[in-house]
Amino acid sequence: MQSVAAIETVFRQERARVLATTIRVTNGDFDLAEEIVQEAFAAALTRWPTEGTPAEPRAWLISVARNKAIDTIRRRVKLRAIVAAEDPVDTADPAELVAVPDDRLRLIFTCCHPALAPEAQVALTLRTLGGLTTEEIARAFLSAPATMAQRLVRAKSKIKEARIPYEVPEASQLAERTDAAMAVVYLVFNEGYAATAGDAWFRRDLCSEAIRLGRLLVELTGDPEAKGLLALMLLHDSRRDARTDAAGDLVLLEDQDHASWDRAQIEEALALVPDALRPANRPGPGPYSLQAAIAALHASAPRAGETDWPQIAALFGELMRRHPSPVIALNHAVAIAMWRGPAAACR
Repeated sequence: MQSVAAIETVFRQERARVLATTIRVTNGDFDLAEEIVQEAFAAALTRWPTEGTPAEPRAWLISVARNKAIDTIRRRVKLRAIVAAEDPVDTADPAELVAVPDDRLRLIFTCCHPALAPEAQVALTLRTLGGLTTEEIARAFLSAPATMAQRLVRAKSKIKEARIPYEVPEASQLAERTDAAMAVVYLVFNEGYAATAGDAWFRRDLCSEAIRLGRLLVELTGDPEAKGLLALMLLHDSRRDARTDAAGDLVLLEDQDHASWDRAQIEEALALVPDALRPANRPGPGPYSLQAAIAALHASAPRAGETDWPQIAALFGELMRRHPSPVIALNHAVAIAMWRGPAAACR
């Protein structure tokens, strides 16, 4: 027997994968794909409690969604030509249905196409890959839900009208599109790291999804800044168990128990930082790589009192020089104050 709670867990874990593949099957129709994925999970809620959980839940869901998509497409006369004369679902191996590692990358690059406005890129990715509701995305943008809903509708319409391809870009276009993709992945991570909705301070599912997408970006592009982004997310996420106390209240970084940090994630991140700081394809380290180097120094300190504040201040200074902002300026001042005292930070 499969409980409703267990099926909901599968939904949270697999929704992005199932949706990304279904969008490909529906030839880039976002609305149709979202509707079909909801129907597939509704079918799971009906059948799994009595029939038992399939050996491969994701394959089962994708197979059901794919059947429903092809049935719908057959009913659409204008799309009838794309349906094969022989039903591909009847002969498809469920393992093959889940063996398309780039489906979510295709979805990222489609959502991050330069034909879309930057805010639309992020909002659409948060909706499709992150699974956030329109209300949650609106809060992240400090906008009204109705405004965000219209923005999402316009973004989907733009993809359809401009015939934006559902594919990973060619090598010549990859660099310009990777920066936008990294920004989207990091915002997904930030929504998980400091959730704007719900009772919890953070959402581990979104953090895990962003890290997984970050790994795919590194694998696909080899970009040093993508390595920096992945390292930064790993280092922040490594502290997840120490960020709240027994009462559920937030614990400041300097008060956290370093022994409870995830050492495996820290080691994975530390191995990425040197390459991230020596980019061959960029004029110098990017903002993610510099922030990762700062986070690495915090992670490498056995205790808060042994943090290398001079080096952190130097890195914040470089970050301020390359990518100035009020937040970076404030953090630079804090690092100097921790190193040389409050008076030095005011100079």
